[in-house]
Amino acid sequence: MKLVNIGFGNMVSSDRIITVVSPDSAPIKRMIQEAKERGMLIDASYGRKTRAVIIMDSDHIILSAILPVSISSRVNGKDSLDVQDENTDEK
Repeated sequence: MKLVNIGFGNMVSSDRIITVVSPDSAPIKRMIQEAKERGMLIDASYGRKTRAVIIMDSDHIILSAILPVSISSRVNGKDSLDVQDENTDEK
């Protein structure tokens, strides 16, 4: 399992990320509002301006103060943390 830092020490599993998008468009704003109403919104921006919206395969929406391009580079290898899954036999 690979954990990705999304800001302020918060981590998400890169295997569970579907997409990382900018919060500026009206459809994304609607998705955020709907997730909030369903209790599926996680605000990891700590009161800062939301710069990225992370959509997870569990239908959760995560807000981050880090730019989407920065999160993308972290997913692709920079600033990520590899954690061995307890259920695998890898060493």
